[in-house]
Amino acid sequence: MPVHVEIVKSTPRTSEVIGVPVFATGPVPRQLGMSRSVLIGHGFDAKAGQTLVLPGAAGPTLVAVGLGEASALTANGLRNAAAALVRAAGKHTTVSTSLADVEGVDAKSAGQAVAEGVLLAAYRYIGLKTDTTGASTLATVSLVVGDKRSAGVRLGADRGSITGGAACLARDLANTPPAHLTARMLAERAVALAAAAGLTAEVFNSDQLAAMGCGGMIGVNKGSTEPPRMVRLSYSPRRPSGHLVLVGKGVMYDSGGISLKPSDAMHAKMKMDMSGAAAVLAMMTTLKALKCKAAVTAYLMCTDNMPSGSALKLGDVLTFRNGKTAEIHNTDAEGRLVLADGLSLGVESKPDAIVDIATLTGACVAALGPKIAGLLGTDQPFLDQVKAASARCDEPLWQLPLAREYRKLIDSQVADMKNVGGPYGGAITAALFLSEFVGDTPWAHLDIAGPMDADADDGWLSRGATGYGTRLLIELASSFAR
Repeated sequence: MPVHVEIVKSTPRTSEVIGVPVFATGPVPRQLGMSRSVLIGHGFDAKAGQTLVLPGAAGPTLVAVGLGEASALTANGLRNAAAALVRAAGKHTTVSTSLADVEGVDAKSAGQAVAEGVLLAAYRYIGLKTDTTGASTLATVSLVVGDKRSAGVRLGADRGSITGGAACLARDLANTPPAHLTARMLAERAVALAAAAGLTAEVFNSDQLAAMGCGGMIGVNKGSTEPPRMVRLSYSPRRPSGHLVLVGKGVMYDSGGISLKPSDAMHAKMKMDMSGAAAVLAMMTTLKALKCKAAVTAYLMCTDNMPSGSALKLGDVLTFRNGKTAEIHNTDAEGRLVLADGLSLGVESKPDAIVDIATLTGACVAALGPKIAGLLGTDQPFLDQVKAASARCDEPLWQLPLAREYRKLIDSQVADMKNVGGPYGGAITAALFLSEFVGDTPWAHLDIAGPMDADADDGWLSRGATGYGTRLLIELASSFAR
């Protein structure tokens, strides 16, 4: 159920929960009716993201929400505080708070951060459960704001409702069981979403992909009974400030192919191997509403990777859209094969920059853990734009080196390259493979295999698919400069 975020001047009488922001030092809001020493006695010292629930005998429940030190408060801190409040509110349907009215963060940024925190924390995927008691019941969150900040908070909250909603859409797509979201189904969904969002959508089937020379897509799909789909989405504002191309890995289910994955918990998560395409699709739906000034073209590269008698074999050689060839040494390194065709198509339009986003390598998870994405690329000024967008939306990443000295690790005796480079530096060799398809176009590669999902609620993250990259790409497109 969507959460409505509204801006009000005073706390509505219908509020069941009132979130009261408290800094770690300074006066305690009178509304709580407690001194700091009493709060500390209850175990609440107002650390950032900490909450204390104070049920009312008659009237609304109060929730003290910790903000830490006032001097250290950021928009990211407000997002986490709003998320903590929503979790503390439990099954209540109406919540009000003055979190967006605290000093230290400009009004627009505060409004966006609080709205995002609310929507992202309230998210629950019920899916095919017959018992829906685990669904979120939150219906309305009222942001209590004084006249001085009201207009700015309203602008920010409107934007945050759009960006937060898009991230929830990406989560829905990635959480959906693979039999209920095939490549064809995602293409149909993309066409419907594009029509509602003012985008142009084109869908390409297997015959068209073969005619276009997209050997990576055709090769990965060979073992599947489900046909592939490539979706091209276009957003074209008047007098665009630049042209950005996005390519999303949409492997709807990744068994590993002939290089079959072990039957463990990660295998069960491979319905999320299309998280890159989900993030790109969700992000594209926001551009018209947010009045993005840059033109954006997106490629969703959607297919299964399955084992069968017709599946891609080790030792096979594929020819990609740009004419380059690759010898297959591991069919579980399939994401780079479908991205290669998408990147090749993307650079043909001569964009100002190109980004791919993919749940690509276990090596990146090993290097950076489950919360940080890897960033590699060819143009440092553009990579700096990506890093700035990451910092603004609190979707963390870390730049890894595109070490050209490792290129020899993917040399092949029978083709231009192999699709894997040995046991070490796998995130880097995967990026080096992709770099063969971008030419001189400024390029950034996001490896989101780590933060694609969360094992438990944590801040604005909700258990399951995270929608990582959706808000980051929105921020990047919104501020994109040639």
